[in-house]
Amino acid sequence: MRKQKEGRKLSRKKSQRSALLKTLASALILNEKIKTTEAKSKEVSKFVEKKITKAKKGDLTARRLLSQSFSPKIVKKLVDEIGPRYKERKGGYTRIIKLVPRKSDGARMAIIEFVK
Repeated sequence: MRKQKEGRKLSRKKSQRSALLKTLASALILNEKIKTTEAKSKEVSKFVEKKITKAKKGDLTARRLLSQSFSPKIVKKLVDEIGPRYKERKGGYTRIIKLVPRKSDGARMAIIEFVK
């Protein structure tokens, strides 16, 4: 019974897992839509939604907190474009659309995108 820790391990160590989440989140923020496995998309969704909530404030503190995780280009897009887009929305910034399993290994695939 796993009751202590939240989140999926994704068959990786902590440093690899955090690096994976950051790169997937960066790709999602830049492209606004990515295709990945269902488990990864659910984890990225939680990660990105927390970052968007910080970006909605738009102040210097938010920019500094976001710059710990992302490059300046991504922080600028988060604070200047994506944050104001969801100013009135209280949560649920991403949508996960399930796809057919991948042919090679049968992994469940999904598309994660921002809600318009």
